[in-house]
Amino acid sequence: MVKKVKLRILFLFLVVASVILSVYLVLKSLEENVVYFLSPTEIKNLTEINQKRIRIGGMVKDQSIIIKSDKINFIVTDFKNEINVSYSGSVPNLFAEGKGVVAEGYLKDRSYFNAVKILAKHDENYMPPEVKEALEDK
Repeated sequence: MVKKVKLRILFLFLVVASVILSVYLVLKSLEENVVYFLSPTEIKNLTEINQKRIRIGGMVKDQSIIIKSDKINFIVTDFKNEINVSYSGSVPNLFAEGKGVVAEGYLKDRSYFNAVKILAKHDENYMPPEVKEALEDK
């Protein structure tokens, strides 16, 4: 009788531990894949600037894109505050003035951000050109 109770308690413990571990692993994987970002206003209000890699997000300010031979400079705004962004590399096709953008990189100060990756945001109606062409052909 006592042996059955101990086995049930052990089984219950293993089930609870498995559920807790599963929930932890799911949340950890979501944390790595979800794109969290700070707005220019949140960056302005930071108490301390560290050298940790972060993401900033907002809208690309109209008439702010300056393309040089190997760099692109632009301003990200949340319509309250702005931050200057510098990026080397090719930008996504959806990157444009007045459109949403998420930039990943390092903050130099509260007004300058050095991006290492640019992600253009799109609305729910966006369809990649390849998919659109394939649908039109059918």
